Amino acid sequence: MREGRARGTQRVRGRDRRAVTPTPPPAGERPAAHEWRPARFLVVAAHPDDAEFGPAGTAAAWIDAGSIGRLVCCTSGDQGGEDPAADPLVLAATREAEQREAAAVVGYDEVAFLHQPDGALANELPLRELLVREIRRFRPDAVLTHDPEVLFYAGAGVNHADHRAAGIAAVDAVFPAARNPMAFPGLARAGYAAHAVRRLYLFWPNAPTAWVDIGATLDRKVAALRCHVSQIADPAGLEARIRAWAAEEGQPIAAAAAEAFRVIVIDDDPAEGPHEGGAVQ
Repeated sequence: MREGRARGTQRVRGRDRRAVTPTPPPAGERPAAHEWRPARFLVVAAHPDDAEFGPAGTAAAWIDAGSIGRLVCCTSGDQGGEDPAADPLVLAATREAEQREAAAVVGYDEVAFLHQPDGALANELPLRELLVREIRRFRPDAVLTHDPEVLFYAGAGVNHADHRAAGIAAVDAVFPAARNPMAFPGLARAGYAAHAVRRLYLFWPNAPTAWVDIGATLDRKVAALRCHVSQIADPAGLEARIRAWAAEEGQPIAAAAAEAFRVIVIDDDPAEGPHEGGAVQ
């Protein structure tokens, strides 16, 4: 360690930064529940219902504690059906209505739909610009999105291509585009000034680094999921699975229910919004 440098810091772009991005706990070590809370947070999801399957319990808990949350859906889910003869525009309208109802249950202040092609979402400049616009418009402390590095889920399953595309597009929009005043100059001319998001919360990770206790909001997560009537064939069976998954994710922190995230700390300023315990988690 270089003389005069605080323990746990590293030199990044000419200044010392504390290494506060969490890493997975060592084997056999029980992590504490994640308690830091953003004042404003934006959830970026590929499809209607992804946010409910994902971080709805955390979003509801943060909103109950005083945070302001907003949801962005990249697509309207117009391919989310089993009938090839169905009108995709009708399905999209149905799914948007279901998502708005679910968002009201969670407590988001607004839902924005970007109307990108379902099943063909791509991390290209048009999508990135739309996401940068939403970030600069809302100015969140944290963005929650799909973990874009997950191709195969641990245990079983393939991560949907739209999930991966939405996740990496959100990451690229957060850093560096949203904070770069020269990126997408038309947005700046339209009044959308650069904004620095401080944290990323990646949901459905294979290697989680933080667990949020959602024991008080699990019922709300389930209620929000039930709003997606067009997508749920067996509501009781789904509820059982959701509760089982939440219980499994609660085990590392000895909680009845939790949601797991991979947290990326971009700016380590400890004054970045409300938090408890005196230290950035």
